[in-house]
Amino acid sequence: MNNTINISVGDKLKGYFALTKFRLSMTVVFSSCFGFAIAAPQLNAGAILLFALASYLVTASANVINQIKEKELDKLMSRTQNRPLPSGLLSVQEAIGFSVWCGVLGLGILFYFYNVYAFLLSFLSLLLYGFVYTPLKRVGPIAVAVGALPGAFPPMIGWVACTGHFGLEPGILFAIQFFWQFPHFWAIAWVLDEDYSKAGFKLLPSSGGRNLSSALQIMSYTLFLLPLCWVPYYLGMTGINSAVIALLSGILFLSQTFQLMRQQSNKAALKLMFGSFLYLPVVQIAYLLDKVS
Repeated sequence: MNNTINISVGDKLKGYFALTKFRLSMTVVFSSCFGFAIAAPQLNAGAILLFALASYLVTASANVINQIKEKELDKLMSRTQNRPLPSGLLSVQEAIGFSVWCGVLGLGILFYFYNVYAFLLSFLSLLLYGFVYTPLKRVGPIAVAVGALPGAFPPMIGWVACTGHFGLEPGILFAIQFFWQFPHFWAIAWVLDEDYSKAGFKLLPSSGGRNLSSALQIMSYTLFLLPLCWVPYYLGMTGINSAVIALLSGILFLSQTFQLMRQQSNKAALKLMFGSFLYLPVVQIAYLLDKVS
């Protein structure tokens, strides 16, 4: 009996597209382009679009590595069992080839059209996400701290790609996004804790899981965003209006963590998760619109 499953070219292409995790990748691209745009004295549409393409390709490559390494674990979780690899739509060999193609092309664009620093930071980000953060997810909450590094790189990479140098400015963009990662990651981990536990993922900061200790640690990291949001204004990167918007956004974000501390419920964690999705683009758009050139 022939058990071969015929998969159409169209289905294969959909599978490759799904491997890139388009929505997640686009949030990285947005953050990267924010860093590029806020550093640029004048916006060049061609330069920023090419940079966006490179960012998407490198991010896609890292996402594919993540899915290759977690193929068997993805089969255990309801939200991931229909992904291209655990479902059998694509083979591991096909995914490896696609990841290499995306990574080489994206990194090549950064090296040849921008600078070696953007190339090195992006390569480091890919390695940290794919080969360090991914296996640590089954070890403990240290994975969140490690994952926060490549998660905070995008605006810094954008700045460096545009200017060719480091400094306090890209450092503060990194810091804001770094501390934002903790309430963002942990809110998601709280909501998906039962599904994550099926694969042995241990991401919440407290060994007790969804409890007051985890909520308290989520709140403590959110506090860092309040003073940090003023630094771009003091560095002359942006104006006072965006600093005020960032502060108000931070206060609202913080208030959601207090709600989680009081309720310790999935509903409160879900609100915090959506709040985290809103906080970063609102603050970054405010900075960009208010930037001081």
